[in-house]
This record gives sequence, C-alpha cells and structure tokens, in this order.
Amino acid sequence: MRELIPVFISIVVVIGLVLLLSSKFKLSNRYERKPRELNTWNAQDHGIDPTDDEKK
Repeated sequence: MRELIPVFISIVVVIGLVLLLSSKFKLSNRYERKPRELNTWNAQDHGIDPTDDEKK
C-alpha cells in the first residue's frame, strides 16, 4: 500500500494540470456545437418542421 501513494499523488497532479490547462485554452469557434444560423437542415434538431413554411 505504501508504494501506491506516489502513484496516487502523480495521478492527482496530472488531473489538476489537465483541468488547469483546459480552462486556460479555449477551443476555436469552428468547434462550437451550436450552429450560427438555423437552416432547414438543423431546424429539425430543434423540433421545427421546415415544411410548414412551404405550405403557406
């Protein structure tokens, strides 16, 4: 058990560094998940029926 203590400490340090670095660096805008504009293709993801506009 005593030889596992350095392993646990190093795991905590690595996780801390990963969280710290991920909060400092932001992803580019092209990787964001929300579309910038709502077109007929991705409107269906939000429950909007694109055929409603064509019927009017």
